[in-house]
Amino acid sequence: MFIETEGTPNPATLKFLPGRDVLGDATADFATAEAAGRSPLAIALFALPGVGRVFLGGDFVTVTKTEAVTWQALKPQVLTTIMEHFVARRPVIVEDGRAADEDVDPADADIVAQIKQLIDTRVRPAVAGDGGNIVFRGYRDGVVRLQMQGACSGCPSASATLKHGIENMLRHYVPEVQAVEQVLA
Repeated sequence: MFIETEGTPNPATLKFLPGRDVLGDATADFATAEAAGRSPLAIALFALPGVGRVFLGGDFVTVTKTEAVTWQALKPQVLTTIMEHFVARRPVIVEDGRAADEDVDPADADIVAQIKQLIDTRVRPAVAGDGGNIVFRGYRDGVVRLQMQGACSGCPSASATLKHGIENMLRHYVPEVQAVEQVLA
């Protein structure tokens, strides 16, 4: 099994591409080892000293390291763990977790549908290319609430991406949008 590795805009995060489906259309973001209970793969990665966050995407895994280790020391261990997991045919997720509830006024259903379509077609593919994900968490009173996951979570350029990229685009296409706020996990 050959696993490709890509850098991300977040220097503490690497994207690992095992050449096979990881979660298909779903994603899962684990900010702590305690939160990883439903994912045998995430549990195995958190067992490595220096793993600070694990994000599972459609066909990739992103791992964020702590400051206590270097990628030179951690990368081979992550590659081995991912390879052993898939070679053993272990499940990536053992049960479906519920997504966080969306905070939306039912009267804004048309606006929310426009926002979600723009996120799905224009934003999500770009952040997935960098090893992350963006999740819609709500819309009220002109404010869109989004959660950055994977490599995007904690990335030094995440707030600039939200404010200058996503907010400007949403305001252009959906005049009702006044601002974008980040929801922290």
